[in-house]
Amino acid sequence: MKKFISLAVVSALVSGCMLENGTMNDASSYGYDGFSEEQLAPAESTLNDAYLMAAAPKYYVGSAYKIEDVQYIPGEDLTYNQTGIAGIIPVELNGSKTSDGETFDSNQLVATSKTLPLPSIVKVTNLDNGNAVVVRVNNRGPFVNTRIMDLSTAAAQQIGLTNTAKVQVQVLAPQSTAVKNATLGITEKAPEAVAEQKVEVAPVQVAPVAATAGEYSVQVAAVYSEDNANALAKELAPYGNATVVQEGDMYKVRIVNLDAQNARRVIDALRSDKGMAPGLLKSGKWVNADSI
Repeated sequence: MKKFISLAVVSALVSGCMLENGTMNDASSYGYDGFSEEQLAPAESTLNDAYLMAAAPKYYVGSAYKIEDVQYIPGEDLTYNQTGIAGIIPVELNGSKTSDGETFDSNQLVATSKTLPLPSIVKVTNLDNGNAVVVRVNNRGPFVNTRIMDLSTAAAQQIGLTNTAKVQVQVLAPQSTAVKNATLGITEKAPEAVAEQKVEVAPVQVAPVAATAGEYSVQVAAVYSEDNANALAKELAPYGNATVVQEGDMYKVRIVNLDAQNARRVIDALRSDKGMAPGLLKSGKWVNADSI
């Protein structure tokens, strides 16, 4: 295994970097949970699904712990779906050991959590602009009560996060189970053959939103593929006037011309029906999706 030299980080960073036993350490111990301090070099960057889904050196959940009189209880929760403030992991931590034994690389799509199993795969959505990214949670932290998660520089850039922002964090259950099994060396058994049964599924009825000429727009996605954007807009037509807006090289899917009441209905419906975390614009300017 390669070697690295521990980094000394300014004291301003130390407030968010505490051991799980409640003691302080330098920034190279961000989320550290008791591994011996092996000297590791930064991993080469490969932004792909293979990295996200790779087996970790250790599957780590941990027991309840307390920091600054705040108790955290880690646990497996495949239904985890929380909103809160996210920040950015300091790049000075490149090369440091994470709680599941990996090497932190700010160029990878990774994140920290105080309670989720490590590694876990989650979707993080910036609620200020609707941009989302899928990340690998592989470290404990941030130990700042106002934040529920910190993102690597690469992940933060993908959702337009430059400092802190309100985000929605959703565990992706199949992917998290798969990366857990890979880490533990578990091979899932193929399901036994069962007699085929025909199940009648009633179609979901979506109440259409009445046409309005309001000042609100609900943004659902921002993608680089025009075909994908058009397909999504067609799928979301029952929710209102779904439109594709091109801005630069991106195609943004929005439900437009909504008054405040219908914008609220659309946001709530997309969250509950589709598991989406849409953004909200008022007269073309971003506003908090929960401000109406």
